Amino acid sequence: MTLAYMNEDDRAYGLAGMAISLAALDAVDRVASISLDADGPMVSFSNEFYFSGNPSLSPKSTWNNLVHNFYITSAMAVSNLMARSLVRMREEVPEDLMEILHNEMRAEGEESCSLDEDEVDRLFIRSTTGMRRIFGNKRLHPAIDSFARVLSRRRNLSGTEIYDELRELRLI
Repeated sequence: MTLAYMNEDDRAYGLAGMAISLAALDAVDRVASISLDADGPMVSFSNEFYFSGNPSLSPKSTWNNLVHNFYITSAMAVSNLMARSLVRMREEVPEDLMEILHNEMRAEGEESCSLDEDEVDRLFIRSTTGMRRIFGNKRLHPAIDSFARVLSRRRNLSGTEIYDELRELRLI
């Protein structure tokens, strides 16, 4: 799924949402860097994120890691939409966009993790519920606005810099 942005400010809020979701899921260590100027994906993951096929790991452990990474990327997509709508625009995420995202998650979950529809639906509900607690909390909006401005100014952040900026803003 490719997300379209209205302008650079919209893009900064989307990236801010994704970075905040990574912190909320204690997954910032899985990110090498984020870049507002990237032509492709704005988030570059570290080697730990990617499936390595280590033969010493049990198949169940490998599959659990794959599902967890799917959950992380799904929550990032949800957070992208929520930061742009709930925080930047101060309005609900359009239902049609959430439905498109939900359908994309179903297809990706089936393809990449062999999840059935019910399993993906539970992950979708879990990610939307968790991220709504963050992005629907109006007391956090000023800090989220500040983080989007930091991204607009700095353009690129490493995983460590994401953590430091979010800690300074008291978002983690």
